[in-house]
Amino acid sequence: MDETYIKVKGAWKYLYRAVDKEGKTVDFLLTARRDKSAALRFFEKAMKASGVREKVTIDKSGANKAAIDGIKAGRETSIVVRQVKYPNNIVEQDHRAIKRVTRPMLNFKSFRSAKSVLAGIELMHMIRKGQLMMEGCNARSFADQFYALAGKIRPV
Repeated sequence: MDETYIKVKGAWKYLYRAVDKEGKTVDFLLTARRDKSAALRFFEKAMKASGVREKVTIDKSGANKAAIDGIKAGRETSIVVRQVKYPNNIVEQDHRAIKRVTRPMLNFKSFRSAKSVLAGIELMHMIRKGQLMMEGCNARSFADQFYALAGKIRPV
């Protein structure tokens, strides 16, 4: 798990992202602040979507450590927390794909539009990584898979 910065209305916001050891996206969340409550909200969302992990790698952020300690206290299962200054290259490399798309945009005009656009970018990134489990998706292009999810016919 790690976070990266996204500019919205000229101010930096935080995109929390979790990636498993195979490089598949677990979950993501855009927040206005980088504090314990935001990290806790992200961890709860990620664990709800993909289950509780046995081992979690986070950076040296005190907010992330406090949030994961709060989660560990409320559960019977133990979670091994690996706290490293530079988490691991899998997460950092995965950020690169998101930054490559968002950097030319220069800035998002509103937090709401940033959330929507980032959800689409993350979806396309997950499709490229082969995370889409849909009938016949191997025979379709990335764009056709995206349009199939939207329920629309691809424009010609």
